[in-house]
Amino acid sequence: MARYTGPKSRIARKFGEAIFGADKVLSKRNYPPGQHGNSRRRKTSEYGVMLAEKQKAKYTYGVLEKQFRNMFEKAAGVNGITGEVLLQNLECRLDNIVFRLGIASTRAAARQLVGHKHITVDGKVVNIPSYSVKPGQIVGVRERSKSLEIIANSLAGFNHSKYPWLEWDETTKVGKLLHVPERTDIPENIKEHLIVELYSK
Repeated sequence: MARYTGPKSRIARKFGEAIFGADKVLSKRNYPPGQHGNSRRRKTSEYGVMLAEKQKAKYTYGVLEKQFRNMFEKAAGVNGITGEVLLQNLECRLDNIVFRLGIASTRAAARQLVGHKHITVDGKVVNIPSYSVKPGQIVGVRERSKSLEIIANSLAGFNHSKYPWLEWDETTKVGKLLHVPERTDIPENIKEHLIVELYSK
């Protein structure tokens, strides 16, 4: 399965949430896409609800099925609540950190910046979006990329205090992961326990 590159509004309408950020289409048509999207539908099965939650998490963080399953298995193998550990691992992906720091306006844009070698970790260029950032590591913009308009526009007026587990230095354009975020700090509307139940079947 390739990464989804189609209309984001279609996916947002499927879940009834603006999972990619503000969505004008969703505000006008808050029902599933398709010919019968606005008609009465049969009640979704228990399995369907769990599957939808997993799909929502995958689309939100831009992770493919195999990657997602591997991350779940990794989370299940450590101490802690599996669902919470899974979300924490997703939050510590480099592309997500770049997004949370305001360097990019969307996770897709963050993934592209990382892939095009505009981002550094501890001073070294890292072009792997799934790279797992550890507490204490410094994520920044490569020196020759600091003048990029797309980065400047994204950072303009960005409120870094929204994410207390991250620290940002506007002068040097670098951020630091202070600690792994607690589940209560992660703003995504994902019912991770349903994902755990799905994989446990």
